[in-house]
Amino acid sequence: MGRGGVLTASSTRAVVVGYLEALNAHDADRVAACVADDFVNEHTAVLAHSRRGRAEYRAALDGFLSEFAELRYELEELIVDGANAAVAYRMSFRRGGKPVRVRGVFRFRVDGEGLIAHRVDYWDSGEVTRQLAL
Repeated sequence: MGRGGVLTASSTRAVVVGYLEALNAHDADRVAACVADDFVNEHTAVLAHSRRGRAEYRAALDGFLSEFAELRYELEELIVDGANAAVAYRMSFRRGGKPVRVRGVFRFRVDGEGLIAHRVDYWDSGEVTRQLAL
């Protein structure tokens, strides 16, 4: 973090990368520790569920990580502008034993404490449904 709680691009980058590493490690407590108390987890996909607050998000993580077995986010590109970041990713997981791979984009806003305050996730749930039906 920069002086006086002002985020630098490098500190925002570190927060976002740490969050993705925690997801890839399937460590729900570590993932939840990356987000603010009033965290907003916003999803645009029909199959996904938005959450508000660290407690609600943490309560859902264990189920999410087990439902999306072997979950992995491969970072394709990370763009940072101050406290904001955008990540193009490839998400892979297994569901019902079937492998799924889909591309998406996260938008992040990191607060002055170095925690993720808001995350918007864009991925094609229709493509996930198609792959699961094969």
